[in-house]
Order: sequence, then C-alpha cells, then structure tokens
Amino acid sequence: MDLFTFIIGGKAGEGVKRAGTVASRLFSSMGRYTFQMDDYQSLIRGGHNFSVVSSDLEEVFSHHLSGDIVVALDRRSYLLQEDHLSDRGVIFYNSDEVKEVDLPDDRAVGIPMTKLLREHAKGSSLVLGVAGVTILAAGIGFTLEEVEELIKREYPRGAELNIPFAKAVYKSLPEGFIGRFKLKKGKEPKPLLTGNEAIALGLYLGGVDLYIAYPMTPSTSILHFLARYSDKLGVKTVQPENEIAVINMGIGAVMTGTKVAVGTSGGGFALMAEAFSLAGMVEAPIVVVVSSRPGPSTGVPTYTAQGDLLFVIYQGHGEFPRIVASPHSPEEALKLSAQLMSLAWKFQTPAVLLTEKHLSESRKTLSFKVETELQDLPYPQPKLWKGDKNEGTYKRYEATDDGISPLLFPPSPQMIKWNSYEHDEMGITTEDPREIAKMQEKRYRKQGTLERTLREYHTVNFFHRGKGRVPIFTYGSTTMSVLESLRINRLENEVVQPIYLEPFPYWELESYEGREVIVVEESSTGLFARYLRDKLRVKPLRVIKRYDGRPFEPSTLGKELMEIIK
Repeated sequence: MDLFTFIIGGKAGEGVKRAGTVASRLFSSMGRYTFQMDDYQSLIRGGHNFSVVSSDLEEVFSHHLSGDIVVALDRRSYLLQEDHLSDRGVIFYNSDEVKEVDLPDDRAVGIPMTKLLREHAKGSSLVLGVAGVTILAAGIGFTLEEVEELIKREYPRGAELNIPFAKAVYKSLPEGFIGRFKLKKGKEPKPLLTGNEAIALGLYLGGVDLYIAYPMTPSTSILHFLARYSDKLGVKTVQPENEIAVINMGIGAVMTGTKVAVGTSGGGFALMAEAFSLAGMVEAPIVVVVSSRPGPSTGVPTYTAQGDLLFVIYQGHGEFPRIVASPHSPEEALKLSAQLMSLAWKFQTPAVLLTEKHLSESRKTLSFKVETELQDLPYPQPKLWKGDKNEGTYKRYEATDDGISPLLFPPSPQMIKWNSYEHDEMGITTEDPREIAKMQEKRYRKQGTLERTLREYHTVNFFHRGKGRVPIFTYGSTTMSVLESLRINRLENEVVQPIYLEPFPYWELESYEGREVIVVEESSTGLFARYLRDKLRVKPLRVIKRYDGRPFEPSTLGKELMEIIK
C-alpha cells in the first residue's frame, strides 16, 4: 500500500476545485489510482471549499480525510483542516491570513500567499489555487522547471500570472521539503472520469439523441458535459424553463423515435411525478437520471444523501412497470447508463438511474478499458412494427403475449396514437371495463417479461463473496466507502450491492432471506434497510447510517465495521 492524500482548502473563487483536479491528473499521469472528492458550499464566492485527492498503487475507492500535504489558503481552511493531518503530514498555510499556529514548525509552514499573489499575479484570487499545485508537485520531487511545465500544461490560460506566482511559492518552500514524499509510479497513465462524465458517456454509448435538463445540483454537469461535446458526440442538449417542461418535452420527442434522457435531483423529480406516470401510461421509453442530495425541499444542494430511495422506486400514481438501477462507481455508471437506454426502449417504459452527489461529482481512475468492457454488454433492441405501412392497421398498444407492443414512428400513413387516457389497442380513449382490464394486464405482462429478461443480466455485485460471518449490504456510491474501508484495514468480508433495485433481483438474493446482515447507507431512517426487510425479510444486525450530507470516511467507517465483524 502506498496511500497518499493531498487536501487543499480555501474560499469559493480561489481555484480550489481546479487544484484538486490538477492533482488527480498528476497522480493519474504517474500511473497511480486516484479518487478526488470536492466539498463545497452553495456559494459563488466566499464560504469554505476543499478538495481531497487520495492516491495509491492499488485501486482507491474513496477519499481519505488524513492529508500528507494539506494547503490552507485562508484562516477558516486552516482551522478546519489542521485536524486532518496524517502522522507524517505537513500543512502549508497562508501566513497573511493565519497568525496563530499551535503545530510545530516541521508540521505547519507559513507562506505569505496573498503577498506573493499581489506581487506576481496582480492579486487575482483565481490564481491562488496554483500555490497548492506547486506545493504538492514540490513535495513529490518536482524541480522548479518541471513545476513550470506542469503549470503551463494544466493552466494554459493566464500563464503570465500563474507561472511567476508558482515560482515565487516554490522558492518560499523549506529546502528539506522538496522531494520529501517519494511516491511510486504505476505502469501506465490511467483514465479519470467523474460519475457524471461517465453517465454522460454511457448515455451516448447507449444511443441517446437528445438530453434535456434544467440545471439542478448535483446532476448539472451531465448537461454541461454533453453541451460542451455536442458537436463531437452528436447529442443535442436543451435547457427548458423547469423540470415539468423537461420531462414533457422528453416524452414528446420519444414519440417521434428520438432517444431521450433527462436529468435532475430529488426536488426536480418531484415536479416530474405526473409526467413520469404519463410515460408509464403511454409506454414511453425515457431514461431519467436522478442524482440525490439531502432534502427535504432545497435541503443542502451541494452535498450527498440517499434519502430519495423509496421516493424514486415508488414514484408516480397508478401501476406501471419501471426500471430503477443504481451504480456504485463511475465504471459501473458508464455501463449502466448505456444499458438502461437499451432496456427502456426494449420494454417501452421509464427507467431511472439513481445516484448521489458523492458519485456524480467525485473523480476516479477507471479500472478497465472502456472499449473492452462495453463490448460484452447486452443491448436489447426495440420491437418495431413489421407491417406494410400502406396496408393493415397499426395498433400502438397491441396486446402481445410479452406485453411489449411494436413501435412505429412518423412519418407514416398509419395512424399512430399515444394516449395518456386509458385506451384500447389502437390508442383510442376508452372507459370500457374490459378494455381497461385488458391494458392493465398487458402492462403487467410486460413487468413479468422484464423480470425474466433481467435474470440474464448482471444485477448484483458480490465482493469478497462468502467471506466473513455477516454480509454487508449497501448500494450506490456508499459501496465505494465500504470497499475502501475494508481495503485499508485489510479485511475480507462479503459485500452485497444490488445494482438493480426495481425490479428487485430476488432470484440472485434469495439465499440471504431471513439472515442477519449489516446495512450501510446514507439516510437517517434506514430506508435501504427497510426496503431489504420488505423484499428479503433480512434481520439487520446493525444499520450504519450517515445523514449529515457528507460521504462516509473510510477509516471511521472501518472502525465501526471492525467492531461488528471481529
């Protein structure tokens, strides 16, 4: 194990997140596995932001709040981060803002960053984060010339400010600090993606034509990513006036044969409730990305939570099939997004990719080559009408044995009728009790077909299968925290992560029925534990919960797990 953690903190607008991203890219270029977590308040300027980047030669699944190099750009950051030093760690602080320090000189080093900023970068606060990158690079052995090249590459704009400032910071460092941390290199550079970037690319690989969203943290960067690369990927993006418009526009586009995905968070998905049921009735294949944050109401917009679990699974009024799945990592988010696009179209029903801020906005090195992994994924094709467009009668809601009706899109001489009212096979409004029952039964048959199909899919992840007496159940990004806590404590205990939550993959999990389990989740009331009790009648020996908007810290979580496991 060669674990190393870099932490940088400061005010919003001082380049903190950018510095964290540069650190991630630096470690990745060294062939090291990396995980970056950004913590920021819902403020454009001020407040306290920090970025944590943990790196190792082994795969890193989550961040560590135990910094080997910590950089505090202001007083508040120093006070909050001084407790996050590792045993060998050093904190560098802005001595223009921090006047009193309790730590010894070899643990805390003051640099007049604001003064150097005025002298070399015209006082531009956006450049301040460059100090953190410079200190990190120096600490792992970069020469001044190598630091200059790094800054040129990672900050191509504003070199006339960035480079003189970086040089001034480098020359202010204690001589003994240069190269203090000798980090081993891996075999080759590794690709990095945030969860939202992975979701965006997965939707693209799944064939999405149009992405519609109203900006809502933490899903917003999917919209930004696809808009930025629209020309290269061929995916159109639209930002309507609100989430009601988002999903209604999406359903309208689907009726023309356009593959559509939409994105939001819990509050936006609440606005989509009526139209989500519309998608169930008209049998519209639409993918909804829901990236959760703490609620209720506005909650804490820039932090993480899993409080939307049951809300998403049971969304909408009436009864209709839906697919809900939750990835545990950017790698899985990439594959799952593509898969859900195909499944939604195969079964003509809404599908939800449920995730959380911790996955959406964290950056992680991928543990596989994208092209190789995606070749093996099943991509079911939609059922299309094979009749003569000029003869016969097209039935939009034909009552087939599998519940799936053939699709036909305009332009066509055939009448194509999608109807939100209960309807007959032609799509014509009806209140006839026999026709109502017929359509309800048709949709129910589709549910059965969906469940049988998913039996052929990879629906559950088992880690360290069969190890330990009590299995740990978790889902979504919390799985990464659990895996990292086991890794650093060298524990092998079975971890069970259902990928698909609806339909629930009981066929994979029936051997756990009635067993004692540990449940780890980010909710205050134990929503996932409740869902497992309902589906599997498991007996939670302990439900480990966190609900303050922050993801689990692996070392803290590891202590709780060890108490139970050992």
